[in-house]
Amino acid sequence: MRILLIEDDKALASSVEEMLKSASFVVDSCESATEGFEYAMAYEYTLVVLDLMLPDTDGYTWLKKFREAHHHTPVLILSGLSQKDNIIKGLGIGADDYITKPFDKRELLARIHALIRRSRGISNPIVKIGQIALDLNAKTVTIANKAIELTGKEYGLLEMLCLRKGSVLSKETFLNHLYGGMDEPQAKIIDVMICNLRKKITKYVGSDIYIETVWGRGYTIRDQEDERIKLKSQALASGSGHVNIVEFKKKEL
Repeated sequence: MRILLIEDDKALASSVEEMLKSASFVVDSCESATEGFEYAMAYEYTLVVLDLMLPDTDGYTWLKKFREAHHHTPVLILSGLSQKDNIIKGLGIGADDYITKPFDKRELLARIHALIRRSRGISNPIVKIGQIALDLNAKTVTIANKAIELTGKEYGLLEMLCLRKGSVLSKETFLNHLYGGMDEPQAKIIDVMICNLRKKITKYVGSDIYIETVWGRGYTIRDQEDERIKLKSQALASGSGHVNIVEFKKKEL
């Protein structure tokens, strides 16, 4: 997942960026509101961390402009302005959270995780898709109650799919969030990672296919049990009196 950090204090920005990267986030860091807005318009971000006291304009103006451009990306204000009026103003303009400096890095990271979960409609840090369970805080995965070893990029790809269950994600979207334009490989690497993930999942759950190819568009993940319940409901609603369960067949890359 990709985060935009807008902070003109170089030492603080470097510290926050290092913390986020150690938590497996891809980070773009900007020192001015102008540069930050250009990045925000050019790329899709999971979350924005915004300072209020910037050299060219204040963060309030940046945030108002960002919301007026119809961007709904979660924004966390990180500021030395600790008065209640500042906090109320920031939240009123469109911030999703507000942390004052100095701050505890663990709290910042916890709030970032919480904001991302809420933006995806998820209240629990454990995300379950059938027999797959992701711990968003610990960055671990279990399948059929057994721990599975994934590379950092494989985990990031699976996390993106699970947080957007049912949505089709393009290879470009994966590359944007997993690599952030830095040493970005060819799109074929996404096919390779999907293939590896499928093999690891199949090892624990047999022939059930969770990750589906949507030809010409990208990949999506579905919960087979949810699909079966949906099909059953549709059949009952139509008054057919019986349900044909569609079995998911393995799709080759």
